[in-house]
Amino acid sequence: MAIRDIEAAKGHLPRLVKSSHVLSLVHGTGPLSAFNTRLAVGITQTVGTMWTAYLFGLIALVSLPAAIASRDVIVIVAWIAQTFLQLVLLPIIIVGQNVIQSANDARAEADHETLVAIHQLTVEVHSINEAQTKILQRLEGAKPG
Repeated sequence: MAIRDIEAAKGHLPRLVKSSHVLSLVHGTGPLSAFNTRLAVGITQTVGTMWTAYLFGLIALVSLPAAIASRDVIVIVAWIAQTFLQLVLLPIIIVGQNVIQSANDARAEADHETLVAIHQLTVEVHSINEAQTKILQRLEGAKPG
């Protein structure tokens, strides 16, 4: 490792990056971008609930009797695939993603705290090592002969 790399490593400060810190990278920083972000997050939070999944399930069931009454396999399969699965699974998948993301966020924060502690200990160990090196150099210079 070059001396320049060591100096850069000494000056490094660990940082925690949350999703809220990078929102501007997705849509930008202007007022329209902020609106798009708020709208997308709002819709996702609304649709991504189990209550919405139940509501969509009830809405999908409205057309089930007509699909069954048709006695057409294609209509019934289309109802299952296009109406029920797409309508009901969307909010359930969003809920699952939210649960997974919450666990990932908690894990990232815990990892960040650990890394900060390791960084602080490493800085301390490095300063002790530098002090010992200076002492050894003085002792080398003080040797007779």
